[in-house]
Amino acid sequence: MQNYQRQSYVTQLHKVYNEFQQASVQYMTERNALNLKEAGLTTNDEVNNWLKKYFKIVQECDSMDNCFAAESVYKKLNGTIVDGYDRANKSFVLASGASVRAIINSDGDRLLSIGVDINGQKGPNIQGRDLFWIYLYNNGVVDDYGTYAPMTKEQRTEMYNNACLSSGSGAGGCFGKILNDNWQMTY
Repeated sequence: MQNYQRQSYVTQLHKVYNEFQQASVQYMTERNALNLKEAGLTTNDEVNNWLKKYFKIVQECDSMDNCFAAESVYKKLNGTIVDGYDRANKSFVLASGASVRAIINSDGDRLLSIGVDINGQKGPNIQGRDLFWIYLYNNGVVDDYGTYAPMTKEQRTEMYNNACLSSGSGAGGCFGKILNDNWQMTY
């Protein structure tokens, strides 16, 4: 894959990352809250309302089926099918063309699991290229899959090896590798 294409994917991902960071801070600030749960981001209905208020939405879907590519299309870097994620919740297409699906996935300080396809239904539909799983924490930090954020470089590397590169189920790890590598797609 050409470096230009990789950097284009990372640039699009960085834009979505920034939108989630900014929306989180604004949401807490407007509610004079110390964290997202205190601000009221505690149910999937509230998550959907939050997305509609703070993001430019051009399409709303009752599930991932019309906003994302078909489930059987998404592959991991090693060619196996991506599985182990819930497609049944509302999804949205942003004005940038990115598809997002955010649901409550609370454990420790982790609050939301966010599926992001940076170019919607267009290919290549490969986790770690245009499909990423990012996680929003109660403190407003966006990071990879963990219990508390920010994660350490070692924790992100472990997720990359165990989920992004793995043929087993698991949907994280690729985003953390990009964070560790200073917004570069080095894999």
